Amino acid sequence: MSQNLSEPRNLKILVVDTHELILDVTINVVQKQYPEGEISIAQNAQSAFNQVETFQPQLLIMELSLPDSCGQYPQIETGIQCLRTLMKKYPQLNLVVFSSYTKALVRIQTADIYAHEGGFAVIDKSLPRQEMLNSLDVVLKGGTIYPGRKTREVNYNWLELLNLAFQEGLTDQVIAQRMNVAQRTVRHYWSQLQAFLGIDPQQSREEGKNIRIQTLIYAREAGFID
Repeated sequence: MSQNLSEPRNLKILVVDTHELILDVTINVVQKQYPEGEISIAQNAQSAFNQVETFQPQLLIMELSLPDSCGQYPQIETGIQCLRTLMKKYPQLNLVVFSSYTKALVRIQTADIYAHEGGFAVIDKSLPRQEMLNSLDVVLKGGTIYPGRKTREVNYNWLELLNLAFQEGLTDQVIAQRMNVAQRTVRHYWSQLQAFLGIDPQQSREEGKNIRIQTLIYAREAGFID
């Protein structure tokens, strides 16, 4: 169950976004919807954690592309890890992902989202204002809005594989060592991932395409990797 809000004036809202202009617009819209509410802001993941501890919001609205701390570059993976931590540590906190990178939520198990005790919503920043506000009301009542829910879950070995290959630039041999599996298992992961993404290796070879680069492009489009 979500946190009980007995009266509107008790509502505390934390808005987490690295862009000041977006923060200003979001705060203005939310304040008009909940004029008795108290709003605080955070502009990076560490600040968000601190604010949740001290401010104790009932509703948290967050961007996914966040820096870990002040002065660092925003990363979608940082936001994903921040969201995972919030869901685990504060299971009753009402959460709204308000972002242009909602595809990246494929990195979180659908079951974990629906198991979250508080309200949970995914809102793309391109959606109309009223649709966003309607979603906030649903979340505050403990509801879940996840339009991007997956019909097939992602194997999280694939995400580790992508990170090691494209973020760290490792070969399959070293990836196998890091993942503590046989090298043939790594090749199997590649085959599974490419099939999931709709890549036909034989056709790609016939068309003269680099399969690894094609996998990277498709994986980014699907939100698997930054």
